[in-house]
Amino acid sequence: MPIIKSISSLRNQTRDIASLCHEQDEPVYLTTNGEGDLVVMSIEHYERLKARVELFGKLAVAQAQASAGEKGFTHTQVIKKLRRRLHGK
Repeated sequence: MPIIKSISSLRNQTRDIASLCHEQDEPVYLTTNGEGDLVVMSIEHYERLKARVELFGKLAVAQAQASAGEKGFTHTQVIKKLRRRLHGK
């Protein structure tokens, strides 16, 4: 269930809202005059969200390339490349 607070509570209860964001690991939705206005979240939550969006973008590009008939790498090729990177070769 989303956590919803008025924007004035951000001014009056900043530490409580920050604690909610960290403890619940969820964003807090802030309203102005009963309308949605802002979202506050922990940096950790934001970074995960940003990484997920980036991953979905990369997957969309890969799917488009596959649909266009572009040839990718085999599993074996990818593993070899990763091992070379890992071992600095």
